[in-house]
Amino acid sequence: MKIKNYIPVQQLCTSYEVELSFFGHLHELGLIEVITVEKTKYVHQENLINLEKIIRLHHELEVNMEGIDIVMNLLQRIENLQTELKSAKNRLSLFEKDDLNKPL
Repeated sequence: MKIKNYIPVQQLCTSYEVELSFFGHLHELGLIEVITVEKTKYVHQENLINLEKIIRLHHELEVNMEGIDIVMNLLQRIENLQTELKSAKNRLSLFEKDDLNKPL
């Protein structure tokens, strides 16, 4: 497996000043994916944005792991609803354009 786009968890622990177990808990909750290659744990760089949100929740707001899980799930639901709303608005605008072109 290529680890080109992966960051060692130990490096992230140092950078973000969190314990190694923090990543284990996040992985157990399904909030991030941690892979192991040759006894070294890695996180894909695509997870960094969510990881930084999680760390801010934990450090700045002192939210526990269960709270982080709830917040992240709610944020994902909001994002999904916003996507659905945008899609519905786009479809509605198509119908409104068709109505304007119909003769009276």
